Amino acid sequence: MSTFWTMADYTPKNILITGAAGFIASHVANRLIRNYPQYKIVVLDKLDYCSSLKNLLPCRGNANFKFVKGDIASADLVNFLLITENIDTIMHFAAQTHVDNSFGNSFEFTKNNIYGTHVLLEACKVTGQVRRFIHVSTDEVYGETEEDAAVGNHEASQLLPTNPYSATKAGAEMLVMAYGRSYGLPVITTRGNNVYGPNQFPEKLIPKFILLAMKGQPLPIHGDGANVRSYLYCEDVAEAFEVVLHKGEVGHVYNIGTKRERRVIDVARDICKLFNLDPDNVIKFVENRPFNDQRYFLDDQKLKNLGWSERTIWEEGLKKTMDWYTSNPDWWGDVSGALIPHPRMLMMPGSSDGSEDSKVMVNQFTESQSKMVVPPSPRSSGTPKKQNSFKFLIYGRTGWIGGLLGQICEKQGIAFEYGKGRLEDRSQLVSDIQTIKPTHVFNAAGVTGRPNVDWCESHKPETIRTNVVGTLNLADVCREHNLLMVNYATGCIFEYDESHPEGSGIGFKEEDTPNFAGSFYSKTKAMVEELLKSYDNVCTLRVRMPISSDLSNPRNFITKIARYDKVVNIPNSMTVLDELLPMSVELAKRDCRGIYNFTNPGVVSHNEILEMYKKYIVPEFKWSNFTLEEQAKVIVAARSNNEMDASKLKKEFPELLSIKESLIKYVFEPNKRV
Repeated sequence: MSTFWTMADYTPKNILITGAAGFIASHVANRLIRNYPQYKIVVLDKLDYCSSLKNLLPCRGNANFKFVKGDIASADLVNFLLITENIDTIMHFAAQTHVDNSFGNSFEFTKNNIYGTHVLLEACKVTGQVRRFIHVSTDEVYGETEEDAAVGNHEASQLLPTNPYSATKAGAEMLVMAYGRSYGLPVITTRGNNVYGPNQFPEKLIPKFILLAMKGQPLPIHGDGANVRSYLYCEDVAEAFEVVLHKGEVGHVYNIGTKRERRVIDVARDICKLFNLDPDNVIKFVENRPFNDQRYFLDDQKLKNLGWSERTIWEEGLKKTMDWYTSNPDWWGDVSGALIPHPRMLMMPGSSDGSEDSKVMVNQFTESQSKMVVPPSPRSSGTPKKQNSFKFLIYGRTGWIGGLLGQICEKQGIAFEYGKGRLEDRSQLVSDIQTIKPTHVFNAAGVTGRPNVDWCESHKPETIRTNVVGTLNLADVCREHNLLMVNYATGCIFEYDESHPEGSGIGFKEEDTPNFAGSFYSKTKAMVEELLKSYDNVCTLRVRMPISSDLSNPRNFITKIARYDKVVNIPNSMTVLDELLPMSVELAKRDCRGIYNFTNPGVVSHNEILEMYKKYIVPEFKWSNFTLEEQAKVIVAARSNNEMDASKLKKEFPELLSIKESLIKYVFEPNKRV
């Protein structure tokens, strides 16, 4: 394959292709999967009568491919997908396209082609993250071309649709243009000639004639067969969309066409020739459509200027198509209803051919993708907002961080539920996810010890069961369901050493190897963190000595040391939950993965904290220090002391305060008594 674009051209990351179990879009999806393994391709298709999962067989098994069964008319589903899959590019193919059907069921065309497009555009506006919206239209929006016209319709030609199908496509184009102008959406529109090739549902002319010829049945031609059409082979069209995706200019329209035209009667004769049939005996003239445009002719120079050109000559493409259908005669199951001269939506939307092959294919895709993505429950009213498209599943309801997460969700208007399953029971976790249908999962559950980590030294199996087995269980189940898991871990897996001496300002980074194994608790946390690196759906947040404005909470580090008679005095990195926990929610929204040192920048010592406590809270407060050696005599497990480098988190959140500034703003000023 030759490419025409340079590094300066548009490069997508996460592409949503609507209608990609259908004919043209499946060839585009298969091509992108084949040529760009670095792109994530998400397919949204409701599996209408003219689509099949078998069209996407080349995609199956690719790590960068996901299939979602659903309707573009579902606003909740579309918003959900854009946010959870971090979609930056939409290629919108989904549509009702058969002109014959539009005369008998025009409302279905309005619903799919206009309303469905409107839903997608509104979702793009609401989420504000889509950088390209490629709208796939048709040459039929131009209406009929004069028989003697030597120049085809160019992209600025007037739109004069003549049938319900083309009218709905023109209406959709008006919405696309309006959203581009009113809201600045980065839209591109394509208008294409007729496309033919393998996988096409046989309501269309060429596959219908091939299947009828295979059966030895007459080829029905509307009217006198003098209508002229232009035909492009599917792989050439897929390449055209590849070029438009990378080189197309926002706000522009591109014709995808060919100047090689053929009368319908000539197409029928060429197919008869391939099957060694006598056209005079096989071709049958039938009643014409209510309105049948005589000719569609496009000026395709604008797209050629981007480097695209038709590659497959008619004879070659028709032969390839015939070979495919003769090799796959049962691809579509029973299509007798589509082979009649004037089909009228005989196969209702959402149905399938009912064949065992079809059922097996659905099962295969379900298994390969683990679970099809399901939208959150629809809201009762109102315009969907980006934040309200989330639904969080939180584990650790009775824990400190888990409880605070629920409060943050309530404050931000985010739907959430606490998990009921135990982390070590995989079936319970699967049940939670299938019942709640979350967009993200937060793991704030874990064993830290009662009242402290010394408990873990004498309860090692229980600690392993929750901190290691349970966490891995949840990560694995989330991965199977294509869910991001935010995991609250610990920074107590490091201790000052020669490369990171106390007071040096050199903190441990995310990629550093843990060097502290003084407690069994820390051992389990370091172990599970290393194993979680194999999961690309996990965001690990290393919390240290958590502090909050709730000084009555016995788990608060300040509350703990304020109750001790003696404390050590060592500078440490710490986490002010009031400031950082909302950032963990934002990290989830941003689909961040990997490890983050989840602490405020800098360090603060025990004495410095207690000095603040005395200044702001209890002026008469007194304490004394003891050494690490003295501390070791009254504790079972050693304690970790370290400084962590928070520059990665600071880069994500430039407003992040240093530990001392955060303590004053979020803890001591709100509790000030002096």
